[in-house]
Order: sequence, then C-alpha cells, then structure tokens
Amino acid sequence: MKACLDSSAFAKRFVNEEGSDDVQAICAQADALGLSVLCVPEIISALNRRLRERLLTPPQYRQAKQRLFDDARDADIIQLTPSVLGTAIRVLETSPVRAMDALHIACALEWGADVFASADARQLAAAKRARLKTRQT
Repeated sequence: MKACLDSSAFAKRFVNEEGSDDVQAICAQADALGLSVLCVPEIISALNRRLRERLLTPPQYRQAKQRLFDDARDADIIQLTPSVLGTAIRVLETSPVRAMDALHIACALEWGADVFASADARQLAAAKRARLKTRQT
C-alpha cells in the first residue's frame, strides 16, 4: 500500500497524541510512504512551537527532529511540480480548504497514493472529493 500522510498525520509519529496509534498502524502497513516536500518544514514549525510553549524539552525536540529526519529519509518526497500546482488549484476551486491542504492532496494524487491520511476533517473531505481513499488520524 502506498500511504501519503499530510503534516498533521505524520507529526503524530513524533508527538504522542490522539491518533498516534492510527498513524503507526498506517506506516506499518505501508509498502511506500509519500510526503509532500512541505511536510518536514511544517512539522519542524510545529515542534518549535511546542518547544517555545515548553510542551517539549530541548532534548525531546532534538529526539523528535532526528526521528523525523530518519523517517523522511526513507519516504518518497513529492515535489511541487507544475502538474501538482495545477491539481492544487483544481482542489481549491472545488473545496473550501487552505492552500497548503490542497498542495498535500495534490501531491498524494500526483504520487498515486492508495490512501491519504490526515487529522483535518475538511482536508479529508476535499481528498475524498478528489477521489482519494482517506484515513482520519
């Protein structure tokens, strides 16, 4: 199974919260993992916010960051090509999602994902509308 995770889902591999077990199960079942090129910077941003809010200690941040880089190294990183941008525009024209959410969906479509996982219900609805099989995390 080719599983494409958006940042909200993939982050749950590095920060234990509701849905983390679902993400672990998806990753364990996947033969291939796809991530938008936006995923790593978005997760680093989220980890830094948690660090600033003292929800993570500096050692916990460094550990999560290293795990993120290790996992991303094994993933297929989907780039923002003209085709992906065109698909993202179509998603934006048909669904009430933010630009970044549309780009994650477009990357999943471009990569040919068997399943797209996210914690965002609105994004998942848009992904379904774009004919992706979805999993909420």
